[in-house]
Amino acid sequence: MKDLYRGSLVRLSDEPPEVLAKAFVQWAQDTEQHRLAGDDPAQLWSQKVQAEFAEQQFNAPQRVQFLIRTLADDQLIGSADLSVDSWIHADAWLGISIGDRNYWGKGCGSDAVRLILQYGFLELNLRRISLGLHAYNERALKSYEKNGFKLEGRVRGEGLRDGIHYDGLYMGILREEWLALQARLV
Repeated sequence: MKDLYRGSLVRLSDEPPEVLAKAFVQWAQDTEQHRLAGDDPAQLWSQKVQAEFAEQQFNAPQRVQFLIRTLADDQLIGSADLSVDSWIHADAWLGISIGDRNYWGKGCGSDAVRLILQYGFLELNLRRISLGLHAYNERALKSYEKNGFKLEGRVRGEGLRDGIHYDGLYMGILREEWLALQARLV
């Protein structure tokens, strides 16, 4: 049996909200990271506000939240979650952010996505995992495609950044697609 929480580059962890809040305060100062991860305007929050937000997120009943740490140096580099839309239909949405730009483009995000998919399909018995991203986030798009996600929709001109409209992309992967990909990798 595979370790559900340990990949080849990263591991999933759980930490007190204060630990995540401290990291979020640091990551929020990087506006490029914020723009890759969310739609909201870049905004700075205090560690106290971030801790309250983290506490709320970790206690949401339909959400499974993880932090992402590197195996090599045990650095906290990001967070990921699965938000279950429907337990009956076994559908969830994936959210992931590598907040520490020192780990961008090094495979850590892709490794974390692999772990989250494994957890979602094997432990939560999900049927489908979906996600949304900005069309300008090409690094994330490649990572998701590498992990078996398929483009399912495009909302033209969904967002506006720096006076330029961008498309929103929606992707998904079904359990049987993920299982077939795992069989090919073995």
